[in-house]
Amino acid sequence: MMMKLNLSRIKKFDYRQSTLVKNSIWGILANGLQILFVFLFFSILARRYSAPVFAQFLISTTVYQLIAAFSSMGLGQWFIRQYVTEDDQPGFTAKFLKTQLGLGIAFYLVNIVVAYMLYDDDQIRNLCLILGTNIIFDNFINAIKSLNVVQNEQRKTASILVIDGFLRLLIGVALFIYVVPITQLAVAVIVVRLLTLGLFIKVGSSDTITLRAIGLAKINYADLKGLIVKNWQFIVIGSISIIYWKIGNILISKILTLQSVANYEVAFRIFSVLQIMPVIASTTIYPQFIKFYNEGNLTKLNKLYKNVFVGYTIFALASYTFIYLFSDFIIPTAFGSGYPGAIECLQQMFLTFLILPTVLLQANLLVAIGLEKLDMWFNVVSLLINIVGCLAGLYFFKSLAAVNYSVFASFLIFHLLQDFSLIKKQFMTLKHCIIFYTAISITILGCIKLAPLINPYAFFMGFLVIAGMAAFAFFANKSVDTLSGGKA
Repeated sequence: MMMKLNLSRIKKFDYRQSTLVKNSIWGILANGLQILFVFLFFSILARRYSAPVFAQFLISTTVYQLIAAFSSMGLGQWFIRQYVTEDDQPGFTAKFLKTQLGLGIAFYLVNIVVAYMLYDDDQIRNLCLILGTNIIFDNFINAIKSLNVVQNEQRKTASILVIDGFLRLLIGVALFIYVVPITQLAVAVIVVRLLTLGLFIKVGSSDTITLRAIGLAKINYADLKGLIVKNWQFIVIGSISIIYWKIGNILISKILTLQSVANYEVAFRIFSVLQIMPVIASTTIYPQFIKFYNEGNLTKLNKLYKNVFVGYTIFALASYTFIYLFSDFIIPTAFGSGYPGAIECLQQMFLTFLILPTVLLQANLLVAIGLEKLDMWFNVVSLLINIVGCLAGLYFFKSLAAVNYSVFASFLIFHLLQDFSLIKKQFMTLKHCIIFYTAISITILGCIKLAPLINPYAFFMGFLVIAGMAAFAFFANKSVDTLSGGKA
């Protein structure tokens, strides 16, 4: 009887009227398609260029992305939280966009200096000069994306990102007709990004902001200094999220071979396809956390956190199991036979995926309840563990495994620190933690010990059945009304 009652409550929830679910779906679909298109683009590059040339392109991409991690000053989260409290929202938005544009230009120059300091290779330097202009474009685009989040306009972002990814894929397809020098390919990529920026300015922000308003917005040094000093925690948090992955690639490029760079990046391209789902879902869940916290509705906040935590955990376990079982098929199918070292690298990399979705969720919860300084220090501690582990591991073992295990260890410590804090805040219990880490341990041991003895398809289907039963048992006994977040 109780089971029927709870099931009826679940059926009453109209997902079509959930702002949170609709925005998450739009974000995941759009970014998923864009990531898929970009994934195919890199897959084509891996096949049409030699591994060393492909690695040079990847290194240059990594350098600009590493600098871009600092260029936005991590102010996207701050903007989302601050926007709802502003009386003059258009003026506030114009200042934010102009600030991001100025920061993008400044950090593009930093990108050039870093490229010339790190690398003597003229090809890598030239590619950094070209691809580095993405820093300027991306800063502005990400600012408009943050605006769309607070205005529940992810549909605009979705449409433009799909176009961006498709145009980049077309560039890759053209390589089957004629393979151009890699620098010319980089120029074509920048042209596409410039078109994307134009679409964001014309369509993505047309209802709220204009170029004239941005131009007239007054930003002085005192404003910028005050903004950075007041919100430096967001700068650290936003930067570290990118540095986690890119610092490993830089170290690999300086200590190991270009082939190792290519193997690592090939594995990461697959990682990023699945990573985008919890990343985008967390982007839309974050404003909902803020809404419940500002309303003082801690009960709904806690329920939403726990429901999403379970969903994220099941997704992470399923993703790890799938990759562990089928990586030896996925890598050569997607990128060709020139990257055999990427297979084991991918399996090791996905250990981190077991923890990543819930780390993102808990980080958003901590920031939403005003504990961004605590989250920042967790990020710093985790990053230091990652860097020290990578340097020590690469020095002694000269293996990609050193990077992957260092990243996993740093995320594990990060998660444990979050758990401790959330237990103190009564969002989590010790039992909750024990179940989570037990599920992860059983999944890893099951893949390592049982997978070689069982048909991979049968193993994965068996896992899905068990995971599905566990999810049904949880949600059938919980109300998921907190997902609605109000009417759209």
